[in-house]
Amino acid sequence: MPGRILDNVWLDIFPINSQAAERLGYPTQKPEALLERIIQASSSPGDVVLDPFAGCGTTIAAAQRLDRQWIGIDITHLSIALLKNRLKDQFGIKPKADYAVIGEPGSLDGARELARYNRFQFEWWALSLVQARPTGALPGSRRGKKGADQGVDGVITFIDEANVKPKRALVQVKSGKVSSRDIRDLVGAVEREEAAMGVFITLEAPTREMVTEALSAGVYHSEAFGREFPRIQLLTVEELLDETNAVQMPMQRATFKQAARDRGPQATQPPLPL
Repeated sequence: MPGRILDNVWLDIFPINSQAAERLGYPTQKPEALLERIIQASSSPGDVVLDPFAGCGTTIAAAQRLDRQWIGIDITHLSIALLKNRLKDQFGIKPKADYAVIGEPGSLDGARELARYNRFQFEWWALSLVQARPTGALPGSRRGKKGADQGVDGVITFIDEANVKPKRALVQVKSGKVSSRDIRDLVGAVEREEAAMGVFITLEAPTREMVTEALSAGVYHSEAFGREFPRIQLLTVEELLDETNAVQMPMQRATFKQAARDRGPQATQPPLPL
C-alpha cells in the first residue's frame, strides 16, 4: 500500500500461474516483480547483480530493465539457451554483440571437449545453435532422461500458414561416428511423427552416402513463402560455429515461448574485469 514500509513478509506478489503472460515454462521461474523489488532494495543503477543459479533468466531480465550490470551463471546449456532467447525477445540484445557468454564452445576443439565431457550437455548446446528445444531435457540437471530417443533429440516449431497448427522440424545430434543409417533413422522419425522436416547436426563430416540419402528424402513446400526447402538437412558443428550455414526453413519460429518485449529503459552491459 502507498506510504507503508515493507516488512520481511511479502504477500502482494503472487507466484506465476499457468495463465501468466510472463510464463516461459521453466519449473522454478520466479515473478519478475519479485526480483525487481529485491534488486531495487539492495542496489543502485550501474551496480553488478550476480545470479549464480540463473535458470531461465528472471534475475538477469530484471537487472537489465533496472539499468544494472549483471552476471548470470548456470550449470546447464539448456538454461543458457533459454536465457539467450529471453534477452533477445525481451530486450533485443544478442550474445557476442551485446554481452559475452563464457564457457560455451567457441571452436571445433571446444565442441569435441564438451562432447567427451558430457553427451547431454553437448546435445543441448548444439541444439541451441539452431534454436531447437531439447526433448527429454531436465531443467537444472546435467543429464537428460535415459532411454532411446528414437532418432529425435530436439524440435524446432515453426508457423507456415495462418490459423493452422504449428509445424515441426525434428533434430538429431551426433557427436561420434556417423553413417547413412543415421539419416534413414531420421527420415523414419520424421515420417512416424508426421513432422514437416528433419535436421541432422553432426560433429564429424558427413559421408557422401549421407548426403545422397538426405537428398533422396525430397523437399518440403512452404505455402506461406511459396518456395521449397530440403526435407532433410545436414549441418556440421563447424558450419554452425562459423555461421556459414543455417537451417533452411520458414523463419516464423515458435520453438521457445517468447518473453514479452520490454519497453522500459535498457541497460548497457560493458565488459566486466573478470
